[in-house]
Amino acid sequence: MKEIDFYFDFGSPTSYLAYTQLTLMAERNNAELIFYPILLGGIFKATGNSPPAAVPAKGKYMMVDLQRFADKYKVPYARNPFFPVNTLPLMRGAVSYQNNGDFKKYVNVMFENMWIKPKNLNDIEILKTVLTDNGFDQHDFIERISDQNVKEKLILNTENAVQKGIFGAPTVFVGDEMFFGQDRLDFIEDLISH
Repeated sequence: MKEIDFYFDFGSPTSYLAYTQLTLMAERNNAELIFYPILLGGIFKATGNSPPAAVPAKGKYMMVDLQRFADKYKVPYARNPFFPVNTLPLMRGAVSYQNNGDFKKYVNVMFENMWIKPKNLNDIEILKTVLTDNGFDQHDFIERISDQNVKEKLILNTENAVQKGIFGAPTVFVGDEMFFGQDRLDFIEDLISH
């Protein structure tokens, strides 16, 4: 079975768009989608990269382009008015549920509340409400993201991503082939379908 390694951060709208298509692509091609939660801020710091919104003209263009791709993929998308969001607790949560818990559900809930029905996930009380409303125990969540092993795993994922040459999210690997951005998905499918 071919593997698709998906490096993502919930704070990246293009990670959300890629996720909506990679899950379908993996199913269509009998491939396994392997998730690597990373901290995009850590990637930027380590590589000297910066978010697209740091360049005003690029940020403005990207808002239009994101909607184009959402329309193309036929998926819901809404600009998050609370952006940028510090995703450290969210990404630690992803690591913890990946180790032990309902990971896929958690990923869906976080992407939905960032990019479909945007909420201010910077606010811990709002985050706790989102978790509770979706069947997660908020107290368990706080314990999970405070766990030293979880913290270290997220750091390790991020450091390994930088060592592999990753400079942003989403980034996908199929074997040694790297694809950055959600606008390279056709290349990924071409590779895994042969």
